[in-house]
Amino acid sequence: MPWFLLMAQPAGGGSQNPLAAFIPIILIIVVFYFLLIRPQQKRAKSHRLMLDALKTGDQVVTIGGIRGTVTAVDQDTVVLRVAENVKLTFNKSAIAGLIKE
Repeated sequence: MPWFLLMAQPAGGGSQNPLAAFIPIILIIVVFYFLLIRPQQKRAKSHRLMLDALKTGDQVVTIGGIRGTVTAVDQDTVVLRVAENVKLTFNKSAIAGLIKE
């Protein structure tokens, strides 16, 4: 039997369940959640935990690419030593991550 006849809808007046049309949309939403939203939430949570765990002496890099050593940590700010006698103050949210050596 030709493939196009197999894909043709039956000529009968059979009614389809209206909820069956929503199943593909629901599946797309579920896949979208697990592929995009959930991983982003995990990354945000791990970044927040890293910022909360910052301590003096940690080597960090900022979102602008500046590397330095943490000399002081406040509730919202971090002071980095980037060179001898050069200290810069950043918001905690400007810290991109720890430098692993």
